[in-house]
Amino acid sequence: MKGEALLKLLKKKPKVAFVCVHNSCRSQIAEALGKHLAGDVFESYSAGTQLKDHINTDAVRLMKEIYNIDMEKTQYNKLIGNIPQPDAVITMGCNVSCPVLPYTIREDWELNDPTGKNDEEFIKVIQIIEKKINQLKIRLKNY
Repeated sequence: MKGEALLKLLKKKPKVAFVCVHNSCRSQIAEALGKHLAGDVFESYSAGTQLKDHINTDAVRLMKEIYNIDMEKTQYNKLIGNIPQPDAVITMGCNVSCPVLPYTIREDWELNDPTGKNDEEFIKVIQIIEKKINQLKIRLKNY
């Protein structure tokens, strides 16, 4: 039993990069939900190819209301070069290519950007991200 526990500690969790153009909304939500729902299975990072100066305020507000996650305290905007080398790259549907990131797994979640839309549209996107995070967790459990 002790040997199994040690092996689990030594096993590296895969790193997942959620990438979007501005790293201000969908990728930030995915990072937060990845940490919240799947932190025991994989490490979550978000990044962009360009940056906005802040995380989307509607995303921050709704994540706080729904999950009690304060993204302003736990996250910040990052460029792709500022995160560890990922094992998986997940783009949000913003036609971002990641030639500088080597990866084993590559997916595009094809999510509509809810920026500037009502809370209902934001919540739909958040729910889709939650579902996809849970599916990814299952797939990566034995990575």
